Amino acid sequence: MSVQNPIKRVTVRELTERSRQGGRFACLTAYDASMAAILDDNGIDIVLVGDSLGNVVQGHETTLPVTLDDMVYHTACVARGCRRALIMADMPFMADADPHMALLSAARLMREGAHIVKIEGGKPLAEAIALLTRRGIPVCAHIGLKPQSVHKIGGYRVQGRDRAGMDAILDDAWAVIEAGADMLLLECVTSELAEEIVSAVKVPVIGIGAGAACQGQVLVIYDMLGVTPGPHPRFYRNFLEEGGSIQGAVKAYADAVVSGRYPSREQSYADT
Repeated sequence: MSVQNPIKRVTVRELTERSRQGGRFACLTAYDASMAAILDDNGIDIVLVGDSLGNVVQGHETTLPVTLDDMVYHTACVARGCRRALIMADMPFMADADPHMALLSAARLMREGAHIVKIEGGKPLAEAIALLTRRGIPVCAHIGLKPQSVHKIGGYRVQGRDRAGMDAILDDAWAVIEAGADMLLLECVTSELAEEIVSAVKVPVIGIGAGAACQGQVLVIYDMLGVTPGPHPRFYRNFLEEGGSIQGAVKAYADAVVSGRYPSREQSYADT
């Protein structure tokens, strides 16, 4: 009787080692078990249960209405569809209002199947990140453009265009790294700033609109499939056109990320 080899789960440690050796990895969002299974079977290393579900699933203008209960529900759905990929779950707006609340919120997500939580913010959240990591919860710190702060920053716009903006994001990066963050996610920052951060830190960096220097790339699944109505950001690319099917699109995206063909210079932001 033959014994099948168990499927090996992607881990934070594995992605860290891969990044240090110059490798790349692909990440996409999913909000349900069926889509998560497609991602899991077609080369996606991280499935992000994003609070972007507020926009693309619930129909809100921002991610702010998404609740912790919403995130717990969708994380559990995605976990049922994934056997290989690392599952990352977003901490929704104000689920991390203080370190103790952040710990309780993260614990709920981990119990439902998350392997790492993503927390949106820099230096002000260093204490919460330190507490989570001390308690054995891996953390990805989301800096640069922070959609949960959209009303504060005045819209969705590229961050780090000038030296003052770059220095503020660099300060955030160092603060969360020193607090123990296991990964960084950079959203809508210039390629030059992303290169500076990637070369300075020893943890994997995931980019969305942050250029090709980041070891990982992430897109919202509906953007990658060309479903989201326009206007679209510069880093938008419809992989369904070249993949021919949802499965083919996911594989095409993963191949493009791992090979370094996505994002291109035209899909990135310069500092001027």
